[in-house]
Amino acid sequence: MAANNHLYHISLALLLCLGLFAIQVTSRTLQDDMYERHRQWMSQYGKVYKDSQEREKRFKIFTENVNYIEAFNKGDNNKLYTLGVNQFADLTNDEFTSSRNKFKGHMCSSITRTSTFKYENASAIPSSVDWRKKGAVTPVKNQGQCGCCWAFSAVAATEGIHKLSTGKLISLSEQELVDCDTKGVDQGCEGGLMDDAFKFIIQNHGLNTEANYPYQGVDGTCNANKGSINAVTITGYEDVPTNNEQALQKAVANQPISVAIDASGSDFQFYKSGVFTGSCGTELDHGVTAVGYGVSNDGTKYWLVKNSWGTEWGEEGYIMMQRGVDAAEGLCGIAMQASYPTA
Repeated sequence: MAANNHLYHISLALLLCLGLFAIQVTSRTLQDDMYERHRQWMSQYGKVYKDSQEREKRFKIFTENVNYIEAFNKGDNNKLYTLGVNQFADLTNDEFTSSRNKFKGHMCSSITRTSTFKYENASAIPSSVDWRKKGAVTPVKNQGQCGCCWAFSAVAATEGIHKLSTGKLISLSEQELVDCDTKGVDQGCEGGLMDDAFKFIIQNHGLNTEANYPYQGVDGTCNANKGSINAVTITGYEDVPTNNEQALQKAVANQPISVAIDASGSDFQFYKSGVFTGSCGTELDHGVTAVGYGVSNDGTKYWLVKNSWGTEWGEEGYIMMQRGVDAAEGLCGIAMQASYPTA
């Protein structure tokens, strides 16, 4: 009996050792797999780190983000959107938002909003609109690490109204706004407001083209010679009545509209496809452009939004955001501070 007990304990000890060994091997294999994924991801996006410490730090963040993305996608099957491992996967959410989301939403209280809204009595509003199909939207651009989302939003709305009023789609210069629109609230990569960008375009009698005043992604010195060449101008701008998705729909039915949203969450950072229904606040921090709206196959209403984070993000640079939510301000505050230029 004693011998049997002894053999039992030895067997148990061996099993425990083998189990621990298997766990260690599995853990090492998983980490090796993740290292390989990080290496491939670095190669795909041309990432280079200054030293091994920085690489290790970024690897840990990458691992946490990948695990979050995969757990999200494997979770609740009723979710209407998916996340993806994109070019922002080695950044914490704070790092990501602090370098890109610089819409100065906190300045709202000091801004006098316009009272006229020319689409107030618009009727026969179509059930869906996509201004890309009407040739009123330029290809998706990339603001990089410069927090000038406000400039990209204002430029996209200006490109849209120019196309609709003249029949010509011209890609315009965000860099001119970054460099030259610096006397007021707008401060280049440090943030700004779309309404103030419209004011600058009016006072400057227009904007140069992207080709003649190309985007650099950093604060530069205003090139007065290039700034005086105006390919496109606007006559004014109007604000959409605040906290009113119906009013916003009327506006978007008629032209691409600058909108501000709260894009601070991880789900926004890693959005890949589908109708975004995620949780987000109303601390407006990012300027984008509503270029349409529609209804998905499952009946979910959405806004079609053009972003400025390149085509690797989202649905080739776009996001569908849930429309017609219970909150008056709209999902992520999309109906809080919308505006548009007039031709």
